[in-house]
Amino acid sequence: MSSGRRSSRRSNGTGLGMKFRRRHVAAMVAACLLAAISHRTRADEPIEIFDAHLHYNWEPNPFYQLDEVLALFKKHRVTGILATSRPNSGTHALVDAKADGLQVVPFIRPYRVRPDIQTWFKDPVIFDLVQEEFRRGYYRGIGEFHLTGEAADTEWVKKTVDFAVANNLYLHAHADETAVEILMRHNPGAQIIWAHTGFGLSSDRVAALLAKYPKLWGELSYRSGITEGVGKLTPEWRALFERYPDRFLLGSDTWVPERWASYGEIMAGYRAWLAQLPPKVAAQIAHGNAKALFGTAP
Repeated sequence: MSSGRRSSRRSNGTGLGMKFRRRHVAAMVAACLLAAISHRTRADEPIEIFDAHLHYNWEPNPFYQLDEVLALFKKHRVTGILATSRPNSGTHALVDAKADGLQVVPFIRPYRVRPDIQTWFKDPVIFDLVQEEFRRGYYRGIGEFHLTGEAADTEWVKKTVDFAVANNLYLHAHADETAVEILMRHNPGAQIIWAHTGFGLSSDRVAALLAKYPKLWGELSYRSGITEGVGKLTPEWRALFERYPDRFLLGSDTWVPERWASYGEIMAGYRAWLAQLPPKVAAQIAHGNAKALFGTAP
């Protein structure tokens, strides 16, 4: 073989190698660009929210159809719900729907009709209802129920708290400060999601109760004082969220049709002040804490 042919083959080999390297580099660049685009798309998505205070009331029929409320969750990137209803038929429907991408965490509502709000805590029939519903096998808690002051200090409330503790159920309590203290006194093992976190109770008192009761979580629907002006997070609530990032949940409280009609605005309001927090804290409050309490399986 002549030296010219050997030189030509070496030259062709080098050329093929260069072409291969160019293609490899081009493929790597393309992959990086696709990854960057994908990451940017995810970053542009609104933060997912777990709605930890939702009512789908059927009294006697739902105002919105099931497919309508499921579409609302998907539209507003709500990936989990703490589901309750009056009576519990609405909750059954949400569980049975097995909607893709939606974690449904059902709670037993101790109400058949609205007037039960005023009497459930002294009515043995309601305790029977709670036990009967529990036999369905999928409930994770009891509530939302309403209690004010010494109304929490009854035999049937204590039985309900003890039943919850015995069966590792959470209590979703719409309660004032006094009632929260009584619930905890009934059984120190109680796990309470505090609906509305005291409404207008000072942030100092909220902090004191969170410090006193490690199994107390604050749900923030209708909670005043979190923002001021045009949606600016207040210094005291920013400090509280950063001090207790694992103790707060978000909720819509769709107790009347008007709350369903403004569902998107409620979620947008949460996202506006969540964006002012450190990303890790915002993610915990938006969905992480609920997933930690209830697990992540839909």
